Amino acid sequence: MHAMSLDAKYPALSDLKARAQRRLPRFVWEYLDSGTGSEQARRAGPDALQQIELMPSILHGEITPDLGTTLLGQSHPLPFGIGPVGMSGLIWPDAERHLARAAAVAGIPYTLSTVAAQAPEDIGPLAGNHAWFQLYPPRDEAIRLDMLARARAAGFKVLVLTVDVPVASRRERQTRSGLTQPPRLTPRLITQIAGRPAWAMGMARMGLPRMRLIDSYAGDTSGLPSTAHAGYLLRTSPDRAYLDWLRAHWDGPLVVKGVLDPADVPMLEAAGVDAIWISNHGGRQFDGAPATVRQLPLIRRATDLPLIFDGGVTGGLDILRALALGADFVMMARPWHYALAALGPDGPAHLARILAADMTSNMGQLGARRLADLPGRLIGGPAM
Repeated sequence: MHAMSLDAKYPALSDLKARAQRRLPRFVWEYLDSGTGSEQARRAGPDALQQIELMPSILHGEITPDLGTTLLGQSHPLPFGIGPVGMSGLIWPDAERHLARAAAVAGIPYTLSTVAAQAPEDIGPLAGNHAWFQLYPPRDEAIRLDMLARARAAGFKVLVLTVDVPVASRRERQTRSGLTQPPRLTPRLITQIAGRPAWAMGMARMGLPRMRLIDSYAGDTSGLPSTAHAGYLLRTSPDRAYLDWLRAHWDGPLVVKGVLDPADVPMLEAAGVDAIWISNHGGRQFDGAPATVRQLPLIRRATDLPLIFDGGVTGGLDILRALALGADFVMMARPWHYALAALGPDGPAHLARILAADMTSNMGQLGARRLADLPGRLIGGPAM
């Protein structure tokens, strides 16, 4: 579909999300969209972001905003990227390849999960110069070394250690859907699939996804609950010594993902991390966690390291809000999958376009020519 037609029919992320839900089997939708517990943390992100107020300006003349930024030594035309989602290929057939290609075209980072449906060798060459690899920490040192070597050889430049998944969360909505890992076609799931022909035909061509990287170490596994998949057979809960080991064995930028407490910042600085990723795992791990936007200004005051932000972004204005509060870059995970499920391979490029258009429009209202101007327009935020 032509870009203008897409813009007219799906002008906002909410439109893509609504269409995605109509096109996905229920168990897939629940896997993508659910949080844990009563989902208070899941809902808190958008609500808290929308409390952030920015002051418009007048009589600033014509403005052509520059959305470009530099992060970890690389320039990007846009200040946002694609965050990791485990088993992305379950959400839409061949999702990892589609997203990696879209990221390369847009010049933004794509982050491949350790528990993706494709291995680093499949994705690194497609993501170009902005390939990031997200690590769920393997317990075995030999596996760690091999994973890092494979990621490096495949072209991944940035390593992201996720630290906010010490144990499996419950994810009750996901459990109720009947999903297991790897997915098994029970009569219940087949009934759900029957009404979703685009997803079903794509999966028929690709085959049901598996965790290819994990399977190369864990062997064949079947019938596990989706909240305790094969990745947990290899994983450990990392400590400071583990982080020091990673810093010694990875010679590129190292990012720690899942930080909420500014008290942890001195330890991360001492360990030599290159950036901090503020995240509550999309509300999927701990339902009592604070909204990330509430923690962002606190962590900004505690460090000069680059800050990456995720959590609750619903459009370009939310990205501006996060940047105004001190983020250097914004990552999103669910939104790219909503876009892919809504429109297939055209979806990610369309989402990037409407986010950039929304940012450009709102920066014009703010009189902000550069992203660095945004903190000066901040007038309010959530209670600290």
